[in-house]
This record gives sequence, C-alpha cells and structure tokens, in this order.
Amino acid sequence: MSLEQGIVFSVLGITLAMFVWNRLRFDVVAMLALLAVAVAGLVPTEELFAGFGHPAVITVAAVLVISQGLVNGGVVDNIARLLGRIGHRPTLQVLTLTSVVALCSGFINNVGALALLMPVAIWMSREAGRSPSLLLMPLAFGSLLGGTMTLIGTPPNIIIASYRESGTFGLFDFAPVGVAITLAGIAFITLAGWRLTPRREENSADSKLFSVGEYVTELRIPADSPHAGSTLHSLLTTSGDEPDVVVLALIRGEQRLAAPSTYKVLREGDVLLVEADTTSLQTFLDTTGLELAHQAIDDQEAESEGASNNDGLADESRGRNGFRETNGHNDAVGAGDDKAASDPIAKGELHLVEAVIAPESSLVGQTANRLQLRENHQINIVAVARLGHRLKRRLGDIRFNAGDILLVQGFEDSLGGALAELGCLPLAERGLRLGSPRNTALASGIFLASIAVIVTGLLSAPVALVAAAVAMVLVKLLSAAEAYKAIDWSVIVLLAAMIPVGQAMESTGGAGLIAAQMLVLGENLSVASVLVMILVGTTLLSNVVNNAAAAIVVAPIALSLAGELQIASDAVLMAVAVGASCAFMTPIGHQSNALVMEPGGYQFGDYWRLGLPLTVIVTVVAVPVIMLVWT
Repeated sequence: MSLEQGIVFSVLGITLAMFVWNRLRFDVVAMLALLAVAVAGLVPTEELFAGFGHPAVITVAAVLVISQGLVNGGVVDNIARLLGRIGHRPTLQVLTLTSVVALCSGFINNVGALALLMPVAIWMSREAGRSPSLLLMPLAFGSLLGGTMTLIGTPPNIIIASYRESGTFGLFDFAPVGVAITLAGIAFITLAGWRLTPRREENSADSKLFSVGEYVTELRIPADSPHAGSTLHSLLTTSGDEPDVVVLALIRGEQRLAAPSTYKVLREGDVLLVEADTTSLQTFLDTTGLELAHQAIDDQEAESEGASNNDGLADESRGRNGFRETNGHNDAVGAGDDKAASDPIAKGELHLVEAVIAPESSLVGQTANRLQLRENHQINIVAVARLGHRLKRRLGDIRFNAGDILLVQGFEDSLGGALAELGCLPLAERGLRLGSPRNTALASGIFLASIAVIVTGLLSAPVALVAAAVAMVLVKLLSAAEAYKAIDWSVIVLLAAMIPVGQAMESTGGAGLIAAQMLVLGENLSVASVLVMILVGTTLLSNVVNNAAAAIVVAPIALSLAGELQIASDAVLMAVAVGASCAFMTPIGHQSNALVMEPGGYQFGDYWRLGLPLTVIVTVVAVPVIMLVWT
C-alpha cells in the first residue's frame, strides 16, 4: 500500500465513522473530507470544487425544484385526495398507500412524496381506529422502493449514472430492476409485511398525542395588579425565570389577539388564554397574582346552585377550557362567551396542528426562545413530544431534535407557510392544499414535456430538468425564492464534496487495491454471488451512512472488481444503485425512515423486523433481473 492510498483510506475511514457517529452534519463531514484530500494533494486544485458543477449535482437540484413545483400545482395532493375512498381494510390501505407513494417517488423526491402522503396515512389510521404505526413504516419503505425505478427517483441513481463508462444511463434504464423489486416489495408488504410492524395502541379513533384541553385556561389581570402597564415579557419573567406557561391569546374587550408579542403592554381586565400543566399554572398564579378569569362566574354559580369548580380550571361544559372543536381543529375563543364561540380571534381561524420536525429543519438543535417563533413566525409551540411521550420541561428551553412532534398554534392562512419555512411537516390535522385545475395541468405538462425530451434524446437529463425547473418559476408555479428553498443544500454539498473524494480513491489506486482483496474472496464465486456481495455490502453501508455517500464510496470499488472478474460494469453499477437505495433496517439509513419514526412511535430496533425480510426479497429479485438485463 502506497502513502497516498493510506491517506485516502484513512480519510474515508474517518469520514464513514463520523457519518455513523452523527454528531456533525453529514455535509460538514463531507467538506472536511474534501479539505483533507486537498491538503494531502490527492486532488488537483483545479478539480477540487468541480463537484459543484457535476451533472449529477445539477440534476439532483433540478429534481428537487420540479418536485416542489408539482406540489404547488396540486398534482400529488389530487392523487392523495382519492385515497380517502378506499375504506378501512388494512390490507387495501397498505396496498394503495405504498403503491401511490412508490409511483410518485419514481418521478419526484421520495422524501417529498412521503411528506405529502404521511398526513393522509395518519388520518386513515385514526378514522379506522388503528395505530398509525401500521401504515407509516410500509409508506416509508414504499417511497424507497419507488425511487429505484427511474434515473431521477433517487440521488444514488443519478450518481451511479455518472460512473457509466459508455455514456450515462437513460431515464428508464433503471426500470427493469426497479419495477421488479418495487412490485415484489409492495406485494410482500401488503400480504404479510405490514403485520411485522409494531403496534402503538391508540385510545380512540380520534385520539391525539397531546391532550391540550386539560391544560388550557384563562387568567385575568386584576384591577390592582402591578403588571397592568407592564409588558407580557415582564409578566412572564416575574420570578426571574420564564415559567412553563404559553400565552395563546390576549382578550381585551371585543378585541382578541392571538399569539401576542411579548412586548405587548398589558392593561387591567385583560384576559390571557394560557396553556400549562396544573403545577406550573398554580406556581404562575402564586408568583404573578393573576386570577382565574372565570372565578367570579364560578362563585356566582356556587351561591345560586350550591356548586363550585374546586379545581380552579375551566370545566368541560365551556368547550375544553375556551377551545372549541371545529372540523378537527381547536380554535381559541373566550370561555363562556357565546358570541366568541362563533368568531375567530383576530383575522383568520386559529388552529392547533401537529407537525413533525424534518431532519433538515432549521429548528434542529435550536430552542423556541432563541428562535423567537412568536415574534418572527406568529406561531406558538404549545407542546413537544419525543419518542412517543410529551416532554414536561420548559417549552422555551427544549432543544429540538429531528423527528420531534410539535403541537403548534397559528392562523389558518399563515400556519402552513410558517411550518414550511421552518422545515416542519404537518401531520393528520393538515388539509390537502389542492391547486387550481389550471396549475395542476400546467405543472403536469411541464414535467411530462421534460420527460419526453429526455426519452427521445433531444436533450440530456440535466439540461431538460433544469429547463423544466426554470419553466415552473417563469409560469409562477413557485417563486425564485421557493425554488432555492426547495433545494436540499446539505445534500448538494454532500454530493459536491464526496465526488472528488471518491475520484481520489480511484486515482490513487485505492479502489483497485480493495477490489484486488475482494478478488481473493470472489475469484471462485459465480457472477450472481459477486453481485449479491456488492448489493448486500452497499445495503449494509447505506443503513448507517447517507445513501448518496454510500454510492460514491462503493461505485469505484465495484467497477475495479468488475474489471478484474470480467463482469459487465453496468451490472455491478446496478447492484450498487439498488443497494444504496434500499436502506430498510435502520431509521438513520434514509430520511424517509427518520420522518416516520416519531409519528409511528417506532424504536430504533423496530425497523429490522420488516426491513430485514424486505432486504432479502429485494436481493433475491434484483440479482436475477440484473443478470438477465445487464450481463
């Protein structure tokens, strides 16, 4: 082994270890690896950042923009709307959901397809009185399977196409293998696989992770209160430390202000609609001297009817402590106020929505206090759940993790945009945002036109897809700002940084050295056995590191091994593509797996129960098809 090979192996080993360690973002790790090979002189300076202009990177970015354009046009939402008609039979629900998400994932970003259908799956589960865990894992695995069917279905396919020695793969060159494993995988999941998913029992068909009504009440600023004339922030920090109390609304006479600014000046008689557990509420009352807004009413009722509300919280007859249920939403209103029961606070309906924090959300690692969500986004974080349990710590101090479920309050007309900006995906409370027929036709037409010019060979895939992305901006299916935001820049940086690192392994002879060692093991093996070895090896790596990184690392090794064993290079590249895309056994193997972990109530060890047999089926089906088509 030469010095250069030793360096590149060390860099790759440390990089993979840091991917698994998962303490630094994977794009940061990739950039550190790129800088390491640059300092070591393994990549020429003029080629160091060539990855940012690589066709695979450009194609991935364009696909992400097109996916958002299709979402804005209502294309996928129109498909999702039809799923509500399929009934409550679990087998039929699993079959339909996995088939639809797989079909969508073949042409748009698979995480985006999952995000659109996940609320539908949760709604269907609750309507049927079953745990969402029954449907969410099959849905996530369906999105992974569907991505294998086309060139643009998943980043590993785009990367693998760039390694082909005789030109690139076409849009549907992945279809023979991808369609075969997708059909086999869906058949297994539908007939038996869904029974292997863990169950998280639900109390009722409409039960929720959060029981908000028990914690919401109204507090009044009394006439002699020292807080009259001071700010809400001053009130909340009276004891020197902000309590675990969330102010949902301020009611002043006929005016109702949702999510009031912490700099709002309070007046005598103001009513604050607050969310807190009973212990925090009592502490807050003792510290501030505020009074329960309905206390006088309770006292009058006690005198006239001989009854009183001893627990000091609004009773259920007033509509769950000042919240009323409408069409599946809780809308804040004044308790005991009949007129308020039909009027929204401020402008627009005030809704409570459950949302999951996506892995690339700007909330990850941050706290609500630092982000000033109320001031900057007009939303309140009412509660946070992690690993199936509501967190009882101070809400403002909770450092958010990917996969946390938030109970968020905000206005109907702006809540969706705020969640999208923060990188959160609404769950079952989200209504489908159907685009107009014109936008749906326009989005579909632009996308189908790009597919047509790719298939006919008029334009290469990167050029056609970039043209489609630009066209969607020009016809205002999405703004330029939305287009930039639709691009997952962490994935772009990962690809751009790791491509030169993978090339360094090839140029230094490192890939050939590993292939030579594998040749010792595989020289007496059949072609099928070698393909199984490559596919399974890539799958295992993809379950612990990013799938795009796995494809970049394994592809040069597989090509060197194919050259030594006289195996068709296209066959080993297909094996790498399938292995990189089918990470079913861990929640960290793919973003789709991570997204369903919290809403489904899954544990880390739950994934292999369905993922392991599915991996075996994919391997058994993929290898013969690869040999039939590509050898």
